[in-house]
Amino acid sequence: MTNPDPLELLDIARSIAAEAGTLATTMRNAGISVETTKSSQLDIVTQADTAVEALIREKLTAERPHDGFFGEETGEVSGSSGITWIVDPIDGTVNYLYGSPYYAVSIAATVKDEDGGHTSVAACVYAPARSAEYTAAVSHPARLNGTPLHVNENVPLDKALVSTGIHYDLARRAQILEDINTLTPRIRDFRLIGAAALEICGVAEGRTDAHIQRGLPIWDYAAATLIAVQAGADVRVVAGVAPTAERLLIASPRLADALDPLLD
Repeated sequence: MTNPDPLELLDIARSIAAEAGTLATTMRNAGISVETTKSSQLDIVTQADTAVEALIREKLTAERPHDGFFGEETGEVSGSSGITWIVDPIDGTVNYLYGSPYYAVSIAATVKDEDGGHTSVAACVYAPARSAEYTAAVSHPARLNGTPLHVNENVPLDKALVSTGIHYDLARRAQILEDINTLTPRIRDFRLIGAAALEICGVAEGRTDAHIQRGLPIWDYAAATLIAVQAGADVRVVAGVAPTAERLLIASPRLADALDPLLD
């Protein structure tokens, strides 16, 4: 079966992300609470996470009934079209719970790669509380609200502003703290906002120079890394147990070369 034009998939992702963002905003304004936890007491699910994912899945099924679906809250269902949609209904759930604007709907259309993994071909990360829509498709530029994006280039290591994230698994936090201890004397500073998709898009936007993360599930980065790549970033993934990246590094090629050896 011939894969559709990535721009057609992007149009679908944008439309559904806008609807999903509206639902998330409405539910947040009405008041929201923790529904359950997952990997730890820190890894929470709200009623909105499940409701927003259900909406996205329903809309995608109506638009493209033969596609696969892989959602954070409901798992993976195979399709027959060659396209699988990878979805994080609310990236930054703790931010969302606390009323922070730094949360987003993340939707990526993917195809299988040679290793049986997922390669993103169209992506939308939509942050409704910030009115920020990040988009990209293969062979097309990354954009923020329609304006093309490009990563910061020629940034020396000692001038680099780097974002990261703290893992919910307490046993894995030591790795990130070790990364922070290693890099702090060598870079300008760290930033942490608690929403991986938005932090990766921040590199594409030039709001930061690099992003590093440990143990990040694919639904957190499938859309955002395509946006970063189409903005000129290198995305370096050390594979972990699927569907999780053991280590993720996003930066301009020069800065990625400088950071990579420090993260072994």
